[in-house]
Amino acid sequence: MLLLIKRNVRCYDRKTTYVDWLASCSCSLIRNLYTPEIALTKTATMAPTEFISLTFPNQSTELDPNPNASIESAFLARYARNLDDYDFNYTLVPYGSSSYDPFTIGATIAAHTKNLRIIIALRPNTIYPTVAAKALATLDQLSSGRAVVHFIAGGSDAEQAKEGDFLNKEQRYGRLEEYIRILRRAWSSPEPFDHEGTYYQFKQFSNQVRPVNGKSIPVSVGGSSDEAYRIGGSLADIFGLWGEPLKETKEQISRIYAEADKAGRGADDRPRIWVTFRPIVAETDDLAWEKAHRTLDALKGFREKGLGKAPADAPPPQNVGSQRLLEIAKRGEVQDRALWYPTVTATKARGASTALVGSWQTVADSILDYVDLGCSLISIRGYDNLNDAIDYGRHILPRVRGVLAARENGSQVASG
Repeated sequence: MLLLIKRNVRCYDRKTTYVDWLASCSCSLIRNLYTPEIALTKTATMAPTEFISLTFPNQSTELDPNPNASIESAFLARYARNLDDYDFNYTLVPYGSSSYDPFTIGATIAAHTKNLRIIIALRPNTIYPTVAAKALATLDQLSSGRAVVHFIAGGSDAEQAKEGDFLNKEQRYGRLEEYIRILRRAWSSPEPFDHEGTYYQFKQFSNQVRPVNGKSIPVSVGGSSDEAYRIGGSLADIFGLWGEPLKETKEQISRIYAEADKAGRGADDRPRIWVTFRPIVAETDDLAWEKAHRTLDALKGFREKGLGKAPADAPPPQNVGSQRLLEIAKRGEVQDRALWYPTVTATKARGASTALVGSWQTVADSILDYVDLGCSLISIRGYDNLNDAIDYGRHILPRVRGVLAARENGSQVASG
């Protein structure tokens, strides 16, 4: 057996994914090693791999911040059209206590695009669930079925308190669970209905505003806590993760799927996995690393000036996802192929902050590693918002899709 491995190991290098190497080895005994991993890998091949960006309403960036910038309608339209033209599948409209109304931004994006799906970030404390059901269904109709909702239970007591929400973390997740169940019933119930729950009560709600498909709108949940795994695994169509090393990502996927199994969801009904990165890319690896260090210097400089995501004296984050990123950062700057963690520490893990650094091909290969784990939704956004999105559309998306198409064609030939 050792001799057989030695004969085949030469075909594996860092440009080849582990799963691809096992599957392509000439030796049938080695190919059989592929079998234990097949459950997760099949998830990736069964669901289409799609790309997500983030919406920016003006030209302010983390490398050129303008905290007083207002909406630039022409820029927002241009940004959305570029995402559509470069075949991004989704854009996330973010939410914060001081941010713009995501529904209005979402409707604007819908008016300027044809295929781009609009993910509305929503905190349950900001809008009653029956009102949200109608607002989301309205956007779905305006966009011809392109609406998605991503729920934020709330990872900071201080941030929640800014809008009058004083529930603790456990209560916030309990409210989220009730909220999702109300939404789904509001979208699908043919008759008026009552609801008497822990957080919401109403009588004879009747909804005439339905999703385009007549049933539901995709529901996304994110997080890295036990509560998030339970609610997302049992109820969500999509589960969002921040970029962690492959080992930790696989462990989180297993936790999510275990909760889905407990809820009686079959293997074909598990949440799709969405993972987020901040790629720093260039034509070569060396140029990308030079760019990465310039980016890091800028992030640190703005933090010291109080213009970064988190001021220099900001307290540690409360949410588990950020805490996990900061703990992983202590292990070293680079994980796996190209996952870079100094951007995490520079921003104190406020939001998605793990970078992928390298050439177009290196970053595409890194993304494929996550696809092979079962991540079928890949969110990528950079630090020079519009220009990075264009670069990704020109160089990253085609490479990833090309490899996946070649795999699919190869499997069809083999099965034929």
